[in-house]
Parts: sequence; structure tokens; C-alpha cells
Amino acid sequence: MFIPPAYAQAAGGAPADSGIATIISMAPLVLIFIAFYFLMIRPQQRRMKELQNAIQAVKKGDQVVTAGGVVGKVTKVEDGFVEVEIAPTVKVRVVKATIAEITPLGGAKPAND
Repeated sequence: MFIPPAYAQAAGGAPADSGIATIISMAPLVLIFIAFYFLMIRPQQRRMKELQNAIQAVKKGDQVVTAGGVVGKVTKVEDGFVEVEIAPTVKVRVVKATIAEITPLGGAKPAND
């Protein structure tokens, strides 16, 4: 045999409070998961929900930015596609799901420079 009998034998009985020690050792992992949920996962889900609602409510005249970085003005809205004017005579069709940002018709407030 390669393993001497002294090493192959199991250690003595576990202490009676080993269940509490296990719970205490797992507590930091649980706390970290809870912190990640409230600080990262939940806000990201909220932002995605707001973006999906904004994409469904996109209308003619809104300024959009696609995931590829193309900026343009919406000229026509269909079920799954949006026609975007990126130059005075250039119009492209983009998939609604690729819209990354929407600015309403009026735009943002001007800066106080």
C-alpha cells in the first residue's frame, strides 16, 4: 500500500457547533450577493425596462442613437423597424432593438454657458 494506515483513518468527530460555524462562514458570501443585487443587477434591470418602454414609444421626429453610433431623426416607424434620416437626403432602416438612446422631439434644455 502507498498510504500508511495512520493517514488513511478519518479524523475525530466534528464539534457540535459545526453547523453554526458553516452558517457564519457563508454569511459574507450571502451579504456580497445581496449587495451586488441591489447595487448592480436591480438598477441595470430598471434601465433596460425604461429603454424598452422608450423604444416602443418612439415616434416620428425623435432623435435616436443606434448601438452602432449612428445618430439621426426618425422619419417612419414600423413594427420592428424604424426609418432614420442621417443626412438631408439619406435615410436608413434600422431594427428597433438596436436603438441605444432616444431624445424626444423638443430635445434637451440648452446649457447655461
